[in-house]
Amino acid sequence: MTDTVAYKILTGGQLAQLLADGTFAGAPVDVADGYIHLSTADQAQGTLDKHFAGQDDLHVAVVDLLALGDAIRWEVSRGGALFPHIYADLPLSAVLAHGPVVRNASGTMVLPA
Repeated sequence: MTDTVAYKILTGGQLAQLLADGTFAGAPVDVADGYIHLSTADQAQGTLDKHFAGQDDLHVAVVDLLALGDAIRWEVSRGGALFPHIYADLPLSAVLAHGPVVRNASGTMVLPA
């Protein structure tokens, strides 16, 4: 894949944990699956709508895939699309930016730069 960044949607508590600990072992679904789920820019809206509908206090972390090297695997998931998965903890050093989930006037999530 050619994407060099991906996105992780986090609850407020999960972001606070990442910032305090300097690492994130994953949400409960990540821990259960054995890897941390990420989404590309094109996939992030679908992930938000499917897995976080109706939730408040959500944040998006921009993850540098190059910094994670071999810990990243692109695997088939929703709709047969390839999704980036982290087979390690997410270190804060690989987070390029983060911010609250913000939607534009049409309701689409605006990704942090």
